[in-house]
Amino acid sequence: MFKEHPKGLFALALANTGERFGYYTMLAIFTLFLQAKFGFDTSQTSSYFSWFLGAVYLTPLLGGFLADKWLGYGRTIMIGIIIMFAGYLLLAIPNNDRTFSLIAMVSALALISLGTGLFKGNLQVLVGNLYDDPKYSSKRDLAFSLFYMCINIGAFFAPSAAEWITNYSLSQYHMVYDAHIPALAHQLLNGTISTDGLAQLTTLAAEQGTKLPLADFSSLYIEKLSAAYNYGFGIACISLVISIAIFVVFKKTYKHADYNANKPTATSHVEELTPKQTRERIFALLMVFAVVVFFWMSFHQNGLTMTFFARDYTTGSVSGLDRIGFSLVTMVLLIAAVYSITNIFQSKTGKGKAISGLFLAASLGAIALVYAHMEPSIKITPQIFQQFNPFFVIVLTPLFVGLFSWLAKKKKEPSAPRKISFGMVIAAAGFALLAFGSIGLLSPSDLKASGGVSPTLVSPDWLIGTYLVLTFAELFLSPMGISFVSRVAPPKYKGLMMGGWFGATALGNKLTGVIGDLWGSMELWMVWGVLVLCCLVSAIFMFAMLKKLETITK
Repeated sequence: MFKEHPKGLFALALANTGERFGYYTMLAIFTLFLQAKFGFDTSQTSSYFSWFLGAVYLTPLLGGFLADKWLGYGRTIMIGIIIMFAGYLLLAIPNNDRTFSLIAMVSALALISLGTGLFKGNLQVLVGNLYDDPKYSSKRDLAFSLFYMCINIGAFFAPSAAEWITNYSLSQYHMVYDAHIPALAHQLLNGTISTDGLAQLTTLAAEQGTKLPLADFSSLYIEKLSAAYNYGFGIACISLVISIAIFVVFKKTYKHADYNANKPTATSHVEELTPKQTRERIFALLMVFAVVVFFWMSFHQNGLTMTFFARDYTTGSVSGLDRIGFSLVTMVLLIAAVYSITNIFQSKTGKGKAISGLFLAASLGAIALVYAHMEPSIKITPQIFQQFNPFFVIVLTPLFVGLFSWLAKKKKEPSAPRKISFGMVIAAAGFALLAFGSIGLLSPSDLKASGGVSPTLVSPDWLIGTYLVLTFAELFLSPMGISFVSRVAPPKYKGLMMGGWFGATALGNKLTGVIGDLWGSMELWMVWGVLVLCCLVSAIFMFAMLKKLETITK
């Protein structure tokens, strides 16, 4: 899977891994921070979240335009990293002045959005340019699958880092995280708390071991929890330093790919297209962009309504076998076990198979040992659920690579537009699963008086199962879509078209707020039902356009 690729792929993938680790650490706690720090309701939180995610994925249009016309890809990427660093640094500074904190947060989000726009799309253009070389062109889809897997390695560790810094920071003040407290504390301080809510907050404060008056405890808890989230944002600063180092030190491995059609180099491979071919390719890309809008609107509920579901409707502790999925050590060992199994089948020598078998046995033995020494019950925080999607991407990527490679050898591999169509159907199935698990639960509007947390809490397996199905959808759609843009985009507009992919993602991200606005205005299962319907309609549209898209992009 990793053989016969240009060295530049791994340098660019590792640089992206560091940046994504910081970004997803920030995203894991962003909505929780907004509600804990500022006491925002669901609608306000959804608005900030959707505008930020929209901006993060819209600015690559600007980044692509600047790189295509003036700056070049490498220089634009470096400028983006520096701007992102400034944004994360501003977001990481704790402050108790509400007005100043709000201004600082908005400014930080603007810088992060702009920096990401200059960085993200152009880095992927460099990856695509490496595979314009006929020597590597047949491995383009595989390369973007590997690149995408590296993104998810960073994303996998991010929620655990966010959870650790939250728990550690609170422990310094003899506090522990409790999902009920922030909302009730804000209600007490602004005078809107109910009699039942006051009784519940009093009990929760006593469980924290405090001797402070209830109002003082509420202020202190909000302050320290908000500061813990600030420190989580600071992790992104460290990860960006690592990204810069990798990008600069290994520049020679990808420098030859830093070209575009306007400024070709002696080693560049620029395809000549007629004006008609250019228009047709742009049309095909626009049709794909229109469909993926609805995938990202659905998928990025992981940081919004799915995080609300984890906090308000899912058990706050796990026992039994479920504990394996909430231990970073056992999750890493599971990844090692899966890759050992993969290598057993891929190794061409008996020695290679034997070594892989030993690694598999060692991984499984270590999992059993860790499991035997686990606490009977493990407390979990809402953000930790966001580790499951990248975990599944990492373990499933070899399966998808093997499947598509096998189909390619038999000349039966689906086209990129067809894969995207399948991905939309699978995404609908994922949210149908969550809708089924939500039947009978109270709506969010019925929970406000009790701090927003349901008296009936469901198994974490509903969310984990949904993340698994959505990961299948993602692997059909996202890496294949990026590869499709890289291959089909007219040479003179590569940066802009890659920006267009992110522009479609931006619109989808902005539309996440629409679902956030529905949170509380309808039954819970209906919220997920809206996403099922959106994904199915998009799939139908894509299937209807398949023949034309496949003809244009052959």
